[in-house]
Amino acid sequence: MFKKSVFLTILALTIPFAAFAGSSVDFTNSGGTLSGTSTGLSLSGSSLIAVDGLNGGGLITGNDLGTLSFSTGDLSTGSLQMGGTFAAGGVFNITGNGSSGIPTGTIFSGSFTGPVTWTLITLANGTHNYTLTGSLTGTWSDGTTVSGATVQLTINTGKGFFNGSTTISSGDTNFTTSTVPEPGTLGLLGTGLVGVASIVRRKLKSAIV
Repeated sequence: MFKKSVFLTILALTIPFAAFAGSSVDFTNSGGTLSGTSTGLSLSGSSLIAVDGLNGGGLITGNDLGTLSFSTGDLSTGSLQMGGTFAAGGVFNITGNGSSGIPTGTIFSGSFTGPVTWTLITLANGTHNYTLTGSLTGTWSDGTTVSGATVQLTINTGKGFFNGSTTISSGDTNFTTSTVPEPGTLGLLGTGLVGVASIVRRKLKSAIV
C-alpha cells in the first residue's frame, strides 16, 4: 500500500512536465492560383478547408473557413520549369472568416525562414506535379511567436511544365506550439523530485528493517 501511494505521489509531481511537450496546430487549404516568375512564387485565393488544434480545439472542416496566401523571395537556384529554390523572406498569412468557431481576421502572419524548395515530380505516365515546401516563423493574432512548415501540391500540369500559373490541389501547414518553463521553475521542480526521492529511500529502508 505504501509503495502504491509513493508511486501516485511521484506521478502527480511529474504530470506537469507533460505540458512542456508542446502541441500542434494544423491548417489544410485547397484551390487558389499559384503564380511565379524569377522574382518569386505567390499564392492567392486559396481556401482553408480544415483547421485542427487551434486554441486547443479539435478538427473543424468546411468549404471555406478562411484564406491562406503567401509569397516567397527571389528564385535563387534552378528554374520555374524544372524545379529549384527560392530565397527566404516574403510573407505568409492565414486568415479566418468567423465561421464554425474559427476566429475572424488574421490567425497567423509571418514569413519563410529558409530556402523554399520547388520540386518537379514526373509521374509514370509522363505528366507533372510540383510541390512547394518551406519553413515558417511568425506570430498568432495574440502576438505569440510560433514556427512551422508548409507543403503545397499543385494540380497535375499534364505533360507540359509550369508556365507561370497553376492551381493548388491541396496544402498543409503545421505549427508546433510549446510552453517552455523558466529555469527557476525547472529548478524548483527538480529539487522537489529529489526531495521526494530522498524521503522514499528512507521510508523503504525503514520498512525493510
